[in-house]
Amino acid sequence: MDITAMDKGTISGPSQDARKEERRRAILDAAEMLFLEQGFAKVSLATIIRRSGGSLATAYELFGSKHGLLRAVIERDKCERQAEFDELVEHTESAAEILRSLTRRILEIVMQPRQAAMMRIVIAESISDPEFARGFYREIHLGRVEHLAQIFGGWNADGRARFDDPEAAAELYLDMVVGDAELEALIGDAMRRGGESLTARMDWRLDIFIDHFKVK
Repeated sequence: MDITAMDKGTISGPSQDARKEERRRAILDAAEMLFLEQGFAKVSLATIIRRSGGSLATAYELFGSKHGLLRAVIERDKCERQAEFDELVEHTESAAEILRSLTRRILEIVMQPRQAAMMRIVIAESISDPEFARGFYREIHLGRVEHLAQIFGGWNADGRARFDDPEAAAELYLDMVVGDAELEALIGDAMRRGGESLTARMDWRLDIFIDHFKVK
């Protein structure tokens, strides 16, 4: 065995991985900006690569297609949000306060113009490409549900809540908070009833959720 070659491989491996990850981030950053600036349909992979640098071959290797790249942009955002939630869970004792803080943060994120624009892209592409819609549901929506259900299960175990079905409760919470917030972000004031704010509606719903599942 050539020990010198093995040593070189050991040394160069992490560097190659780091360069690949850097290229991946650059492509994702460029794709997200261009999708938001020009719309998904008007942006080609070649245009993205011209902005990010690198090669089309690398883009196809990493993402497979433009839809794969869009899924990766959304997945990155989901992972960042989950990491933020995990930090909140780790540093907050009260499960009820975790849910209140999480709800406020979700509303802040969903109501951002960038987020609404990305939602419109996802909706449009889901209508035109059912396979993309199924992938989004499996990888993004069900991923969120599973992650939250694991947290809820942990609260059951340590006596901070009573979720008879943590997965169903997680889906209920996300439908209650994310679904309504996304709808208001898309259609605006038409969602408001009698001047009631989205935050006030969410506080009322969350109180019922917390009381029903005995979240402490």
